[in-house]
Amino acid sequence: MTNDPPVRGDVLVAGVALGLVGVAVGIGWLCNRWHVPIRANAAPLFADWLPHVGPGTPVAVAVAVLAVAYGPQMAARSRWPSLLITAYLTAVAWTFSLALVDGWQRGLAGRLTTRPEYLHEVPRVTDIPATLRAFTGRILDFQPDSWTTHTSGHPPGALLVFVWLDRIGLGGGGWAAIVCVLLGATAAVTVPVTVRALCGEEAARACVPFLALFPGAVWMGVSADAVFTAVVAAGLALLVAPRLALFGGALLGFAMYLSYGLVLVALLALVAVGSVRRLAWGVAGAAAVVVAFTAAGFRWLDGYHLVVIRYYQGIAAQRPYAYWVWADLACLVLCAGPAAAPTLRRALTAPWPNRLPVTALLAIVAADLSGLSKAEVERIWLPYAVWLLAGAHLLPASTRRWWLAAQAATALAVNHLVLTNW
Repeated sequence: MTNDPPVRGDVLVAGVALGLVGVAVGIGWLCNRWHVPIRANAAPLFADWLPHVGPGTPVAVAVAVLAVAYGPQMAARSRWPSLLITAYLTAVAWTFSLALVDGWQRGLAGRLTTRPEYLHEVPRVTDIPATLRAFTGRILDFQPDSWTTHTSGHPPGALLVFVWLDRIGLGGGGWAAIVCVLLGATAAVTVPVTVRALCGEEAARACVPFLALFPGAVWMGVSADAVFTAVVAAGLALLVAPRLALFGGALLGFAMYLSYGLVLVALLALVAVGSVRRLAWGVAGAAAVVVAFTAAGFRWLDGYHLVVIRYYQGIAAQRPYAYWVWADLACLVLCAGPAAAPTLRRALTAPWPNRLPVTALLAIVAADLSGLSKAEVERIWLPYAVWLLAGAHLLPASTRRWWLAAQAATALAVNHLVLTNW
């Protein structure tokens, strides 16, 4: 690694970011020791301290070593279609192996079958149109038919994804986990495709290894937010593609019905879109989805209003904003990896097409300040965290392998030191 001033600046901001993690861990430990109700045993992560290894450990280490050793070289020399295929397969192997550090049942098949998760509600959905019409009436807690935590906290699109999987014969925790991983890994393809359209192929190639070895894969396997990430990334990729903006807008519109927080993806869309005409087609696609859900009986604004009330009916009412408003950003460092800090530093002064990482950060800050994301953001912010690495090409070529190694080390450390809830 060279030691010129710009590189020293990169190391400095990464050090500050990791320092924030250290402070959040230390204060979180004190809060738990003093019985401050932060409701996270391994704060700032929603996890439990449990150093361990598992069947996925040797595979995860092998994937990391190979990706760090050969990833940048392959990204520079491979044919573009072959590179995307390799990136996707690497992301799948990386995510599965990290999840299997906790074993098949604990790390994959059982993740989405607990009572707060969507699969708990799937058997109760026997009539989809009736479910949509009655959805908002079941959001608030302390009613006989209240939705469980995750279903109540999201628009109905999230539940429908798992209902549809069940209807096509892919029911149960095992299939749900596999689908989440396979879809989440597509971000290693769709984010570089978007970068290529905006910044050129050389920039996109440099980003590929960072997306394939994304530290957030720890929570991609397994959480429904992996699906949300895939939908947003695919929507933006289609939005910037010639003659596909309508379909991109439709996907981004559907994303709004997966998670209320994904309305902030509009900021990314505005930065990514290249023309007024393409923006108009995108808006038309999104509007069609809004009209369809509204006609089916679910009104987004009504749902959002009730979710805010439901949010403070649970443990969020106890979690102190004074801790989480900054500790959430420490979670982001672990999810996006230390390379995100120097990437953002360079993106701040880069030409406009390179501003996607900065825009993603603005969306994250808005979500953070809202107070509706106290804890658990390591998975909630996955749809935005992947875009922090869309500027990895801004890092000096001579340092990228080192940053990639730091990314892999972060994910391996998290997955082996704590037992995550996703």
